[in-house]
Formats: sequence, C-alpha cells, structure tokens
Amino acid sequence: MAEQPQVTFVGTATTVLRLGGFTLLTDPNFLHRGQRAYLGKGLWSRRRTDPALRIAQLPELDAVVLSHLHGDHFDRVARRELDRALPIVTTPAAERKLRRWGFRAAEGLPTWSSRELHRDGTTVRLTSMPGKHGPGAVDRLLPDVMGTMIDVERAGQREFRLYVTGDTLNEPLLTAIPERYPDIDAMLIHLGGTKVAGILLTMDAQHGADLVELVRPKLTVPIHYDDYPVFRSPLAHFVDEARQRGWVKQVRTIARGETLPLTPPA
Repeated sequence: MAEQPQVTFVGTATTVLRLGGFTLLTDPNFLHRGQRAYLGKGLWSRRRTDPALRIAQLPELDAVVLSHLHGDHFDRVARRELDRALPIVTTPAAERKLRRWGFRAAEGLPTWSSRELHRDGTTVRLTSMPGKHGPGAVDRLLPDVMGTMIDVERAGQREFRLYVTGDTLNEPLLTAIPERYPDIDAMLIHLGGTKVAGILLTMDAQHGADLVELVRPKLTVPIHYDDYPVFRSPLAHFVDEARQRGWVKQVRTIARGETLPLTPPA
C-alpha cells in the first residue's frame, strides 16, 4: 500500500481514517464537555470530554461514515458545520433525515450493499454490515444502525480490510460477518456498555470480547467507551477481558488526539 493505514481518535466514535489515499470521518460528534447530546425519546446525556479536534481543524475529507443518527454520533455541531455536499454513507433511515437537513450527498446502504470511492487506481469500498442497537423489541425504538466493512484495493488486489462495528450489540445476526469476510486486518469496536433504564444498548467488555473472538481481526482498537455517563463499561474492563482470554497483544488502545497505525502487531 502506498501509505500506511492509520486512525486518529477524536472522541466517542469519531475518528479520522486515512486509507489508501482517502480520508474518512466516522460518526461526527463535536460537542464539548458539559454540552448535552440528544439520544431520542426525550433522553439527553451530558458529554464528559472534549473532542480532540474541531471541524475546522479536520483535513480535507472524502466521505463520512455514519453508523446511525444519534446525537452522540451526528450532533448539532456536525449538522451546522459539515460541508452539505460531503458524501455521507449511512443507513437508509438516516439518509432520509440527512437529506431533509440539506446533506444532498447522503446515501443509505441496505445491509451488505456497497459504495465505492475511486482515485489513482485505488478503490475504497464501504459495505454496510448488520447491526442491532437494542435487545428484542427495544431495538424498534432506536435508530437503525449499521457497521461498515472498509476494503482498500489496488489493481484488483485487496490491500487492507477494516471493520467498524457501529453501535451494535453482539447479536446472532453478526455471525454472518466472518462467514462473508473471514480476513479482517483491523476492527474499530464501539464499546461502553451503554445502559439506559438498565437496558444494555452497546457492547460491554464481555460482549465486545466475544465479538473479537467471533470476527477474529488481527488488530482491535476500542473506541466509544467513556465520553458520556450512559457509558457504564470502562475501557480497562475490556483490556482485562482481553488479557484473561490471551489476546491482549492484539488490542491497541488509543487516546483522544492520538494517531495510530492500523497495521496488525508483528
């Protein structure tokens, strides 16, 4: 690959990905510490942290990858300051609302469907992965959510594969992912063990570790774990779980503002 794949962690599930000469922004949450994010159904959560970057400080972007339309993943700052012509790859339900807001290049992908970006002989393919934000009937009260498989190809050969989980629980529908995509170089996993009214809405340490063992990425980078009070499962619990299960060397933690290579450990 002409350049090393890398991730810059902004906070929550917001990252800047540099893959094959393309620059992608994930789940833009740019509220600052003390500001409240709207989670729907009359629920708010006050942010505990500051984002590492402001939108004005971002590099030139090729696209946004949005797992779902919750206020801690696409907030009022993003709605106000992001370029309305920027492609946003997301769920069909989120596309409809984003287009009403003026983001005319939003594109909703049904599960397993793809959008491709092309430049200088390199293709970046973004494919929608299944996801489920809540257990049972609770999921119907929440926004549709997707993960994203990002493949970088040059001259017809895949050079890198990244799985971004989105805010999904580790549900049986995810078993299809490793069946279809057995060779995953790296995974950005949304953790936090989000709980509202006692109901788990994102993976905690144990569920996240179970997903790692299902998907078997060569490298796992945890994000989305401490920015809001509704996140109840600390990052340290996931790292401890990985240590107990014997694959902590394949986990790379990242601090807000830090840039890390996404190449698997030697």
